[in-house]
Amino acid sequence: MAKEQLGVLNALDVAKTQLYHFTAIVIAGMGFFTDAYDLFCISLVTKLLGRIYYTDLNQPKPGTLPPNVAAAVNAVALCGTLAGQLFFGWLGDKLGRKKVYGITLVLMVLCSIASGLSFSDHPKGVITTLCFFRFWLGFGIGGDYPLSATIMSEYANKKTRGAFIAAVFAMQGFGILGGGIVALIVSTAFDHSFKAPAYSVDRAASLAPQADYVWRIILMVGALPAALTYYWRMKMPETARYTALVAKNAKQAAQDMSKVLQVDLEAEEEKLEKITQEKSNTFGLFTKQFARRHGLHLLGTTSTWFLLDIAFYSQNLFQKDIFSAIGWIPKAESMNAINEVYRIARAQTLIAMCSTVPGYWFTVFFIDYLGRFAIQLMGFFFMTVFMFALAIPYHHWTLKPNRIAFVVMYSFTFFFANFGPNATTFVVPAEIFPARLRSTCHGISAAAGKAGAIIGALGFLYAAQSKDPTKTDAGYPTGIGVKNSLIMLGVINFFGMLFTLLVPESKGKSLEELTGENEEEGTEQQATSTRTVPVL
Repeated sequence: MAKEQLGVLNALDVAKTQLYHFTAIVIAGMGFFTDAYDLFCISLVTKLLGRIYYTDLNQPKPGTLPPNVAAAVNAVALCGTLAGQLFFGWLGDKLGRKKVYGITLVLMVLCSIASGLSFSDHPKGVITTLCFFRFWLGFGIGGDYPLSATIMSEYANKKTRGAFIAAVFAMQGFGILGGGIVALIVSTAFDHSFKAPAYSVDRAASLAPQADYVWRIILMVGALPAALTYYWRMKMPETARYTALVAKNAKQAAQDMSKVLQVDLEAEEEKLEKITQEKSNTFGLFTKQFARRHGLHLLGTTSTWFLLDIAFYSQNLFQKDIFSAIGWIPKAESMNAINEVYRIARAQTLIAMCSTVPGYWFTVFFIDYLGRFAIQLMGFFFMTVFMFALAIPYHHWTLKPNRIAFVVMYSFTFFFANFGPNATTFVVPAEIFPARLRSTCHGISAAAGKAGAIIGALGFLYAAQSKDPTKTDAGYPTGIGVKNSLIMLGVINFFGMLFTLLVPESKGKSLEELTGENEEEGTEQQATSTRTVPVL
């Protein structure tokens, strides 16, 4: 049997959509814009890094990053993100969401700038410096995941909570798009200002000395959106759910939310004391009570995010390789170094504009109508279908008349990733765990996702290499080819569908109703027996 809800939390649950909701979306969302920009802009410049630092003019093709270097450059920020999600997720439950929120942003700004500054012009020095700062950049980005999701879920009303959290995450799409646009502008400006022939025409002259500035500028621009939102982040009050249910300060929670909601709220200290002293509101993460009540939930959120990110990051980080394989991006030797950046950025921007960004916003508009479970299941299903549709007749898509159709089909996998599990795996962990463990559990779920991203990034790097030794990139062993790699991703998406069955539906319920924080002690066992069943 549920107890009467705290007045301050009920006021948040039933509040009409107001300016502070949109302010919170923008403040948290700009962090995610920066996250996506910083994580995915590296895919735009890796080919350029290979040309600048690893070109042998005696070879018929321009240089590429050696396998170990490419693996480090692509995965180091993801490793930092994983560590940051675990650390800052835990810290957000210990110190409060607001205190930790500012730390992550400062780290992101400083490391975005430092990523574009190297202490050497020697390949090892440049790559070592780049990897060092991208690890710490990722560490800051990692903290943004659990904190942004938790803050938005705890500020939102229960009717439109899914849309608000998804809107924060949807800024990731604009971040990917922003990275492509910045790369287009920078590469176009440099290509016009410093004309250079194609590599096949003049190997030495194809690499303008000013090309070294291109990748640095693209990486450093990521500091701007994060820096612009720091002041507003620091002005946000701590969430009422943390202040009341974790810090156990009813008076402060009422004061903060009275200002935000512009209503008079009572402190209700006695009621809060009774709620927080219940056994159901005191168990920790590594307890039998947590395993019984939320164990399957955590398995569901971690496994689905893990499987989703193997596919999603493989697709995002290696778009350039897939587009090159089907001939949509010309052969490297037919372009100069800066023009290659332009071609890659154009392809990524087109995919982001036509499928990635719309997919995110479809989730925002429909998540509180269709529910999280239905959207996630549907997304995994269509990702599976389109992956197999690309992979099985792969030779057909590589033929010149069919390349545009391939790009369209490939775009649909992005659309249903974002109108599907890429958004819902972010939303659900911020709703279904208790306030005292919410940031921690979201961080664990997100870290599982980044483990999948690392596997996807490194695995696809090697797996997508041709079976023919004469067609592999320099220094790489033979792989299973793009076709078989796409088949593997289709299988992974299918398993994502199966594990989605462990994820509960949270549409239209208060956070305390979902987590059991507002239930009498005797009803705890009954609640756990029904909570994993999705409600469509």
